[in-house]
Amino acid sequence: MEKIAYDTLQQRLSEIEASHTRLLNHLPGMAYRCVVERSYEYRMIFASKGTERTLGMTVEEVMSNPTNTIERMTYEEDLASMRKVIHEAINQHRSYELFYRVRLPSDETRWLWDQGEGVFDEAGNCIFLEGIIMDVTAQKSKELRLKQENKFLRTAAPNATGMSRIVGTSDPMQKVYSLLAKAAQTDMSVILYGETGVGKDLAAQTIHEMSNVKGRYIPVNCAAIPEQLLESEFFGHVKGAFSGATSNRPGYLAAADDGTLFLDEIADLPMNLQVKLLRALEGKSYTPVGSNEVKTSNFRLISATNQNLSSLVKKKIMRADFFYRIHVLPIVLPPLREREGDIPLLVADYAGKKGIAKPVPKSVMQKLERHNWPGNVRELQNTLENYWAFGDLVLSSDTACPDIFDFAPLPPAEEEHNASSEANSTTQARPHSASTQQGPTYSPTLAGASLSDAKDNVEMQRILLALEQNGWKKGQTAEMLGVTIRTLQRKLKKYAIGRHARQ
Repeated sequence: MEKIAYDTLQQRLSEIEASHTRLLNHLPGMAYRCVVERSYEYRMIFASKGTERTLGMTVEEVMSNPTNTIERMTYEEDLASMRKVIHEAINQHRSYELFYRVRLPSDETRWLWDQGEGVFDEAGNCIFLEGIIMDVTAQKSKELRLKQENKFLRTAAPNATGMSRIVGTSDPMQKVYSLLAKAAQTDMSVILYGETGVGKDLAAQTIHEMSNVKGRYIPVNCAAIPEQLLESEFFGHVKGAFSGATSNRPGYLAAADDGTLFLDEIADLPMNLQVKLLRALEGKSYTPVGSNEVKTSNFRLISATNQNLSSLVKKKIMRADFFYRIHVLPIVLPPLREREGDIPLLVADYAGKKGIAKPVPKSVMQKLERHNWPGNVRELQNTLENYWAFGDLVLSSDTACPDIFDFAPLPPAEEEHNASSEANSTTQARPHSASTQQGPTYSPTLAGASLSDAKDNVEMQRILLALEQNGWKKGQTAEMLGVTIRTLQRKLKKYAIGRHARQ
């Protein structure tokens, strides 16, 4: 009788277990039961048929190597937090809930939602983990996309001082912000036009940051690379490709893979490199110098220039096909003189970066606002550096990059004096006003000199004359010449000009 009762009970338990298993196998996710072994190792002893839909593996495949199955598939950067949550839940005798990423055997990435709890014995030891895992990749992707969109909108929306790291709230800058935000939502090539010092590099960085690309931002100044090294710098080279190539070296295109390649002063690229870069832009492939192996790079191109590229095409300095490939989304950055109201914001921002707490006096700020700023934001920053260092506000002329031949001409009397000096090439004439001046004079003979020497001589003459006209006051001399006082000091050192004993 007892045996019949026992057999009946066993049969009933088997039916309940079978019913329970059928129920778990119909769940949309993967139900599991793990034995908790020492050192927090988990050996799976049950997995429902939802395993195949969730992990891309059959129950048999999972059970063939059941120890820490899920952990072996979990992303390394998620594993530590996953373990921490489960360990804390076990120690506190409560359930756990967590999200993490796994890499399937097919190399696909999935987001999993895992909810479970420990089963404890009478001594309070955790002997099992039971729970359910569900694939929430679609929901998580949507959530992450919404977060990224919110981040983009926060970044793209102009704030009280500007956008991202760009400072300025003037109407011209508001238009620029709108264009930058639109450009960031595409992967098309962008060309930034603007004068020297308007912040083209900063605008390119802003587009890169708002684009949410995975790769790096690689800035390249095309004018700063020797022409013979351009191809190697862009496409890389292999060991032995040329003299000095002692190892393989990736180039800018490799570094910018899945990121942004910013080419500043793109007008300086020679024609032969334009052809090769055009191929890389169109086919996303290139060949390192000295190699036959074709490499790929999925980069986004942003270019910048202060020149009229269409005129360069007409002059046959730039290829038309290269121009049309880079000139897809043109954005013109306004000069500082057209950004009314932005100078106080720029001054305050730069002072904050430099840790300058003392405000700029109103009279100085008024002069800054009235200045034409041919060198734009870069010139403003240099002027502020000079002002904080020396205490005097020295403003440059209206020439962005003053050349020695752009300075005011010599007075007629000095022109006549130089003419007489050139006629007598063996005599170094010395003006009366500088008769007691030691060192170089401002009337050298130019006959027979190279162009470089002649330019140096003319520059030295002009500096000496300006010093005499301003009583050797360097601040006034620099302002007359249209340079900063630091530039003047560098020139004085270059030409060994010093004010020695004067009568």
